[in-house]
Amino acid sequence: MPIAHSLSRWMKFHLFQCPCLKHVLLGKSGSYTLMAETVSPEFALDESDERTVLRLTGDWTVQHVQDVDDALRALTVSSPLAVDVSDLGRLDTAGAFVIDRTLRAAGSDEEGEPEIIGDHPSASRLIAQIHAVSTPAPESPAQDGSIRALLDRTGRTFMHIAAESISTLAFLGETLATCARMLLQPWKLRWTSIVAVMEESGLDALPIITFLSFFVGMVIAFIGATTLKSFDLEIYTVELIGYSELREFGVVLTGIVLAGRTNSSFTAQIGTMKMRQEIDAMQTLGLKPMEVLVVPRVLAMLVMTPVLSFAATLAGIAGGVMVAWLALDINPGVFIVRLRDSVPIDQFWVGMSKAPVFGLVCVLIACRQGLNVGGSVQSLGRATTTSVVQALFSIIAIDALFAIFYMELGI
Repeated sequence: MPIAHSLSRWMKFHLFQCPCLKHVLLGKSGSYTLMAETVSPEFALDESDERTVLRLTGDWTVQHVQDVDDALRALTVSSPLAVDVSDLGRLDTAGAFVIDRTLRAAGSDEEGEPEIIGDHPSASRLIAQIHAVSTPAPESPAQDGSIRALLDRTGRTFMHIAAESISTLAFLGETLATCARMLLQPWKLRWTSIVAVMEESGLDALPIITFLSFFVGMVIAFIGATTLKSFDLEIYTVELIGYSELREFGVVLTGIVLAGRTNSSFTAQIGTMKMRQEIDAMQTLGLKPMEVLVVPRVLAMLVMTPVLSFAATLAGIAGGVMVAWLALDINPGVFIVRLRDSVPIDQFWVGMSKAPVFGLVCVLIACRQGLNVGGSVQSLGRATTTSVVQALFSIIAIDALFAIFYMELGI
């Protein structure tokens, strides 16, 4: 006890000698808590012909930095300003911001980093960080409108499109090889995932696809009735609806809806897994992303896209039947009989042959863009947008190629 009492008296006597420290006796235990006394911030200017030095003292923290804010704003300095932090106390980001603002007002930031004089444990680092954050981004140079710049941008865009096409074809080859290997080993297929994707991307998309196709069929019928009425050929509206729905609109509308709905969903799902490093963990466990994520979606879309196209075709014809019945007085029975007699069945198979291709294109682009997502939310949004745009463009372009191909075949 005498030793502890003597030590306590020694600490109390010597620590109270420091003018910047205050000690508070807590409770009856005789222990002391050390609390730093805040010193108000102050500054002084040392002016010379070469430069002006701003000498800082006290604690430049958020609690008291407003005490010198007005005085700093009123400073007028004619020579480059440097900061002396030798006698500076505590400093936080609020104080560093005020110091950096003063340096900027004096024009001392034109040549890069502010000049710091003296040693301080954190002043140089904090002021440099605030200076870097406060520095405005450089303005982008004006776009060159010359022919050379136009050719340069055109060439870069062409090379980007070529690189994307080559990467997509390489991913297509890898996907087809993986699917073939998995089909030869059906016990390795993840049937639960396949059925879940079929329900999510197929059955859940059925209402919106049939709804849209029904109204598209009505629009086609109205256009045909309006156009053909001037020639007294309203009856040929049946052939117009039959050819357009069986051959083009049913399957193309299905592909467009899948590109906007399912394609973005696949990209977001896989991209989120990539951002959370779930795919890296999957590979660590010995699982292959192509087999776990890509193959079930490919097989599900190859099965469900023809089903959705068939439903869309029927819904479009039903819309045409309704308009023909209400606007043209064509009985539904007469409509169906004329459709069967006038429109060959091969038109139906022309449309159905496109469905698996459209489904494969959508899922390939979606999975590839999802696997290309980086670690930021911006990359996920950019990949999703790119996925939808590429899918829509590919569907329209492939449909045009199909039209040319079947025209050459005479179908």
